[in-house]
Amino acid sequence: MGSKLTPEYVAVLRRMSGENKWRAAFQLYWSARKLKEAAIREQHTDWTAEQVQQRVKEIFLHVRN
Repeated sequence: MGSKLTPEYVAVLRRMSGENKWRAAFQLYWSARKLKEAAIREQHTDWTAEQVQQRVKEIFLHVRN
């Protein structure tokens, strides 16, 4: 993460259940995919929906920490 976590944010995370943390991570993942899809669609206006989806899959397959 690029910015430092504030004490308040850390406190919120500590109060969250494991299930809620998992749900938040899941939602963040799918939001990131949707944003990437929109960016690719904007960059490649001539691509089909299938081409866009394939590129998103490739990108997320090779993501590293």
